[in-house]
This record gives sequence, structure tokens and C-alpha cells, in this order.
Amino acid sequence: MTFGYAPASATSLTMAAGVASRHGRLLEPAEWTAAGVPLLSNPREVVSGLHSRHTPVPSTAVIAVLGPEERLVASASFVHRSASADGWDYRNALLAGLRRVIPHDLRRRTPVRTAVLLYCREGDERWTEEDGAWMWGLRDACTLHGLRCGAYITLTRGGWQVLGEGRGGRHPSSESRPEHLGDTVAEFPPVSLRTGGGATEVMRRRTAAR
Repeated sequence: MTFGYAPASATSLTMAAGVASRHGRLLEPAEWTAAGVPLLSNPREVVSGLHSRHTPVPSTAVIAVLGPEERLVASASFVHRSASADGWDYRNALLAGLRRVIPHDLRRRTPVRTAVLLYCREGDERWTEEDGAWMWGLRDACTLHGLRCGAYITLTRGGWQVLGEGRGGRHPSSESRPEHLGDTVAEFPPVSLRTGGGATEVMRRRTAAR
């Protein structure tokens, strides 16, 4: 599977500029690449683990915190529907999810844990303005929670893609059945997540057993 962006044209560039001027809170692919986001050593394992734990469907975001050696420390999933692709709205939703599952690391001089975002959506693997808003939201939420900003991964019918890295695969996809993880995952009761501008949905919280 290859990674790419929708072909640029004068019209599309004008539309993108219009979105940026309206919201001002999305990251273009070049900006994301230039940010120096740390690479995942085994993205397939991370994606498969999150897919099995949260069984995401389109419009589901899975925010995960990784410790040393990419060990999953905590993760949360929620369905977020917003009328506009605004990174501010997405940042608030991600930050709310992080605060429910793990304490912040703001007292540390440098981040020691990394947050990655898996977003399940319709369409193909190419970057969209919605992806740009989620990227902006992830970066800002990590800053406010004392975490290192990690990979942004999309999950579609065609498979998964780590945007900005060119790495991906056909399995799992948004239509895959989750693999069984055994008894290593602790379950938590659902909590209500409310975010400004978005629909109220149930957020599922799961953490890796320590």
C-alpha cells in the first residue's frame, strides 16, 4: 500500500487556504513532517493492539499513551462528530480523553511518554483537511498534558497508514474483526464525554495491565 496526498491544483490549494483562514488550526502534511514526530519501531503491532482493544468504527478516535519500548500505558476511544474540521475542537476531545485515563506529566522537564492517535474514518489513505485538524489537536493536547507528540494513524477500509511516514498495511482495516487479546486488558465502565461543538458520545477506557 502506498501513501500519498490528493493531487494539488489551483482550486484545491485555494480551498485549503480558505479552510486554514476560517479555522487556523490544522497542520499541512509538510508541517507535520517537519515537526520531527518520532517513528514507531513496530507500527503494525501498535495498530493491531489498539484495534483489538477498541474495535473502532468510522468517526472513532483512539488516543494511546506509550511508555518505554512502546509499551501501552493507557488508551481511550470515543466517537467524535463535529460540524467542522477544527483542530481546537479535536484538541479538547483528545485532552478530555487523556485526563480520564492518565495523570499529566507537566512537572517533568522533558516528556518521557508518547501519545499516538489512531483515527478510523471513511475514504482512502490520502491526507484530508480533517486529518490536518486531528494532527493539530494531537500536537496541542500532548503539549498541554506533558507528553511527546507521536504518530497519527488513519484506519480505513483499505487498511492503516502512518501519515507522514509512508508506512501502512491492509490489515487491520475499518472492516476487520478484532483479534482476541486474552486476559491482559483491564476493562473500565463507560463514561460520558462532552466536547464543545461536537456530539456527546460514550467513551470507552482501557489500559494495559501493569
